[in-house]
Amino acid sequence: MASEIHMPGPVCLIENSDQQLVANQEALEILSAIKQPVVVVAIVGLYRTGKSYLMNKLAGKQNGFSLGSTVQSHTKGIWMWCVPHPQKPGHTLVLLDTEGLEDIEKGDNQNDCWIFALSVLLSSTFIYNSIRTINQQAMGQLHYVTELSNLIKSKSSPEQSNLDDSATFVGFFPTFVWTLRDFHLDLEVNGKPVTADEYLENALGLKTGTDEKTKSFNEPRLCIRKFFPKRRCFVFDRPAQRKYLSKLETLREEDLSDEFVEQVAECTSYIFSSSDVKTLSGGITVNGPRLQNLVLTYVNAIRSGELPCMENAVLTLAQTENSAAVQKAIKHYEEQMNQKVQLPVETLQELLDLHRPIESEAIEVFMKNSFNDVDHKFQKELGALLDAKLDAFVKKNIDVSSARCSDLLKEIYGPLEEEVKQGTFSKPGGYYLYLQRKQELGKKYNQAPGKGLQAEEMLKKYFESKEDVAETLLKTDQSLTEKEKEIEVGPIKAEAAEAANRELKEMQEKLELMMEEKERSYQEHMKQQKEKMEKEQEAMKAEQQRIISLKLQEQERLLNEGFANESRKLLQEIMDIRKIGIPCTIL
Repeated sequence: MASEIHMPGPVCLIENSDQQLVANQEALEILSAIKQPVVVVAIVGLYRTGKSYLMNKLAGKQNGFSLGSTVQSHTKGIWMWCVPHPQKPGHTLVLLDTEGLEDIEKGDNQNDCWIFALSVLLSSTFIYNSIRTINQQAMGQLHYVTELSNLIKSKSSPEQSNLDDSATFVGFFPTFVWTLRDFHLDLEVNGKPVTADEYLENALGLKTGTDEKTKSFNEPRLCIRKFFPKRRCFVFDRPAQRKYLSKLETLREEDLSDEFVEQVAECTSYIFSSSDVKTLSGGITVNGPRLQNLVLTYVNAIRSGELPCMENAVLTLAQTENSAAVQKAIKHYEEQMNQKVQLPVETLQELLDLHRPIESEAIEVFMKNSFNDVDHKFQKELGALLDAKLDAFVKKNIDVSSARCSDLLKEIYGPLEEEVKQGTFSKPGGYYLYLQRKQELGKKYNQAPGKGLQAEEMLKKYFESKEDVAETLLKTDQSLTEKEKEIEVGPIKAEAAEAANRELKEMQEKLELMMEEKERSYQEHMKQQKEKMEKEQEAMKAEQQRIISLKLQEQERLLNEGFANESRKLLQEIMDIRKIGIPCTIL
C-alpha cells in the first residue's frame, strides 16, 4: 500500500551525469509501489536560491533535500521525496527538487532546458524560485519558458493539430507559482499597495511596439501568460542575518525572521490545499506506476535525441495499462467462475446464466482500469479472451460431467458386467432377464444426482458399447424362436435412431444458445463501452470548458491592457477550441 511507503529522505529520480539524463532505478521502484493518486510539486530556479529549503518545509522536515552552504550548485539532476499528503488522506505528495539553473560550471545549458521541461511535464504544481524582484533580468533568466514549445511536442505528427501550442499545453501544464526570495521592497505599484499576485500580473504587463527590444521584452511574459494562465506569486523576506544563511537547515524556527516564517507558512498552505492531483487528459488520475512510466518515456525520448511527445507518452502508458487491464479482467473472470460455478452443471443454459453476470463484472474491471483504448483494440482482445474462456468452461463442464458419469456407470453397471461374464444370463429367458436388470440399473443411474449435462449422452454411449453383449444373449437365448428374435431387433434399432435424432437436436440447440450468448456478450461490451465513452466525453467537455475559461480570463486581461491584436488572436484560438475540441490524447 502507498500509505506504507515512508522515505526517510530524498532519492535521485533523474541523474544528470556527463550531460546525460538517466532515470534512477531505485526511485522508479519506489514510484511503482505507490498505488495512491499523486500530487506532484516541482521547483526550479537559479542555483543557490534556496529551493531545497522550501521543499524540505513542504516535506514537513527540517532537512532532507541538500541545501549546501557554498556558492557551488549542490543538487544534481532531479531529486524526489514521496511523503503522505498532509491534507489529502489517501494521496501521496511527490516533491521534485531540481539542480540549479545556469550553473557556470556546466558550461552548456541544454540540460538546464531539459530539466526545466521535465519539471513542467511531470508536475501538477510548478514553482519557479528566484531572488529579490521580478525585473527584466529575472525575466531573462526565465528564458526557458520561451523554449517550451520547441522542447515539447503535443502530437506525434504536426499536421494532426490545428491549434496553437498554448491551446494544447494549457490542458496539461501545471499551476505556476513564482516564489521571490529575499524580497526587500514594499509591495506597491504606482504608489498603491498590491498583493503579491497583483505584483506578478503587473510584472507580466506587455509593452506596445514592434521593434526587437519590445519583442524581446514581451516574449517571456506572453509565454508565461499563455502557457500558465493559472498562476500565483509569493514573496519572502530574508530568513535570517546573512551570517546564519549557510546554516539555515540547523536554525530553529524561533531564530528565523517572523515575517519569513509567516510567508513560508502561507506558501506551503497554498501548495497543500490547492495543488491538484496529477491527471491525464479526460481526468485520468496519475498514481506512482503511471508517473514512473511518464518519467521513463520522457527521459528515453530525450536520450534518443527526440522531443518528449505528450501523445506518445499517453499512448505508451495506455498500452501498458490497457494490457494489464485485460489481464485483471480475465483474472477476475477466472477467479469468480471457479468460486461460483460448481462443475458439472446440469444444462448449458444454467452454465450461461452463471457466466453472464461474471462476464459483465470482468468487462467492468477492464473499463475501470483502461483508458485511451484506440480503436478499442484491447477491449476486442478482452472479448476474444472471454469467448475463449467461456468455451473452455463449457468444454470443462462436459469433461467433468463425462468423467463423473463414466465413474458412475462403472459403479452401477459393473456388477451386471460381472454377471454376464459368469454366464448368469446364458440360459433360456436370460435375454429378458438381462433387459430387466439393465432397466432397473438405468433407473438407478438416472436418479443419481450431480451427473451434469452429459448424463444421457454417456448412458447412450455405454449402451452402444454393450450392444454386442445384448445381441449375443439374444442369439443364444434358446427360449426364443427366430421370429421373436427378429422382432426384438426392431425396437432396438428404432431406439438408436431416436437417440441419434435427439442428439442432433440437442447439438443444434446448444449451438443456438452459444450464438445467442455471443451476441448478448457483444451487446454487453457495447453497453459498457458507450457508458465509458459518455463519461470520458463529459470529462473532456469539462476539461475543454476549464481551458476556455482560463483563456477567456487572459483574453480579457489583454483587452483591458490595450493589446487588441493579441486579444483577437486569443479569441480566435478560443473559437477554434470550441469548434474542434481539445485533442483527447494530451496529458
